[in-house]
Amino acid sequence: MRNPLFMLLLFVLTACSTTQPAPVATTRVQSSSVAENNGMSEERLARIDAMCEKALKDNDLPGIVALIQRNGEVVYHKAFGYADASKTALKKDAIFRIASQTKAITSTAVMMLWEQGLFRLDDPIENYIPAFKNVTVLDSFIESDSSFIASPAKKKITIRHLLTHTSGLGYGVIDGDPRFKKMYAKTGITDLFTTKNISIEASVKKLAALPLHHEPGEKFTYSEGLDVLGYFIEIISGQHFDDYLREHIFDPLDMDDTWFYLPESKYNRLVNIQKKENDSWVNFPTTFYDPDYPKKGAKRFFSGGAGLSSTATDYATFLQMYLNGGTYNGHRLLSRTTIQSMMGNQIGDLWGDTGKYYGLAFGVVDDKGQAQGGNGSIGTFDWGGYFNTQYFADPKEQVIGILMKQTQGPTTDDTGWQFRQLVFQAIAD
Repeated sequence: MRNPLFMLLLFVLTACSTTQPAPVATTRVQSSSVAENNGMSEERLARIDAMCEKALKDNDLPGIVALIQRNGEVVYHKAFGYADASKTALKKDAIFRIASQTKAITSTAVMMLWEQGLFRLDDPIENYIPAFKNVTVLDSFIESDSSFIASPAKKKITIRHLLTHTSGLGYGVIDGDPRFKKMYAKTGITDLFTTKNISIEASVKKLAALPLHHEPGEKFTYSEGLDVLGYFIEIISGQHFDDYLREHIFDPLDMDDTWFYLPESKYNRLVNIQKKENDSWVNFPTTFYDPDYPKKGAKRFFSGGAGLSSTATDYATFLQMYLNGGTYNGHRLLSRTTIQSMMGNQIGDLWGDTGKYYGLAFGVVDDKGQAQGGNGSIGTFDWGGYFNTQYFADPKEQVIGILMKQTQGPTTDDTGWQFRQLVFQAIAD
C-alpha cells in the first residue's frame, strides 16, 4: 500500500512541472469619444452636421465652420462648404474677420488695466482724452449740407458708458439714424475697418467733436465706444493698441491666429467675404471698405470695435479663459471677482424684458432668457460679428459654441439660432 503523503507530494510535483503560465485577465474597453467623455451625445451632435449640410444645399451659405468645446476640450470641430467663390474647400483652421467679436477682447484689455488701479470705470473719459470735454447732444440736423445744431451735454461720458454702448456716440455707416451716417461721413470718421493711412487717435479725436445721439447713460446705442477705448488703452498702457493685445492677451493665450493685420504667411487662410447674387455666391466687392483690409493697405488703424480676424479655435480659447475664472494655461488675465462684475447687468432695463441684458463685454442671458429655451443657462454670455459670426459660452454647463461664416447682404441663413439650440440639446449628462 502506497503512503498517502508520498502520493500527495508526487501529485504536487507533477502539477508544478506541467502547469502553463496563467492567462492575463483582459477587460474589453468600450470605445468612447471625447464628446461622450464630456457628456455630449455623438448621435445628437450629428444633427449639427445635418444643419450645416442643409444650409449649403439650400444655398443659404457658401461655407461654415462650427466648433463646440466642453470642459475645456473640443468635442466638435468641422468645416463645410467653400472659402471663396472659386469653391476652394473651407478648412477648420480658416481665418475669419470677426468684426464686433473684437469688442469683448478690447473690453478685456480695459478691465486688465482697471485691475491695476489705474482708473475707475466711472471716470469721465475726458480725464484721459481731453477732446471729449464739452461734448454736445444733437438738437437738429440740416439735410442740405449735413451740418447740425447741438446743445451741451448735461452729463460726462464715462469709461463705463463706452463699455456698455450707453455713451450716446453713434456708429457712422452702420448707424440706425441716417443723420449720423451723414455727419460721420462728412467729418471723415473711420468706421469699423480700413486700408487707409489713419490712426485710431486721429479718428477718435474727430469723433469727439460730433454731437451725441442722447445724454450719456440714457439709452443703449450701439457705437464706436470700443474704438475710443482702443485709443484709451494706448494712453493708459503706453503701448500701441495692437502691441498691448499681443503681449497681454494673444501671446499668453497662444492665440497665434488672431491679428488686426495678418502676417503674409497666413494670407492663404483668410476666408473671402461673399454675397448672394442671382442665386450664386460671389466675392464681396469694395464698398466703404476693402474686403482685403486684413492683408493690405496702411495697416495702422486698430479698430477696438471691429478690426480683428481670428479662427474658431483661437476664439474658443479666449472664451475658455472666462469659463476658467480668468486663467488659461497658467496665465491669469482677470480675477474671478472682476469677471463676476463684468457679467452683471450694467444697463438696467434699457433692453426691456427681452431675456438678456448687457454687461461690460457681452450680452448675458437672464432667467427669462433661460426659460425661453435654446439660449443656455442663466449667465450664458454671447455676441456676434458684422460678417455673420456668432458665439456663446455657458459657465454652468461649461460649454462654448462658435459659428464662423463670412457673408454680407440678405440671406435666409438660420444657422445662428439653430446651432445654439442644437448644442444644448446634445448635452447628455
